[in-house]
Amino acid sequence: MISPPPTTHRTEAAAVLDLLTVPQVMARLQLGRSAVYDLLRTGQLASITLGCAHRIPTHALTDFIRTRLDQEAA
Repeated sequence: MISPPPTTHRTEAAAVLDLLTVPQVMARLQLGRSAVYDLLRTGQLASITLGCAHRIPTHALTDFIRTRLDQEAA
């Protein structure tokens, strides 16, 4: 008998699956490609690399925006 796969919470599954491409981040931040790659290169925006493609978790984009808002408010 095969047991069902373990269940995960929706938030855990969403965090794993919600990856953005560079063009998607460009659109959300309304920045150019070079600016987004500069953020990735300098570590200001976290990403994972799959082969030669960068993927940005949505939580990393949210963290980046919150950090920038906090810096500007200070």
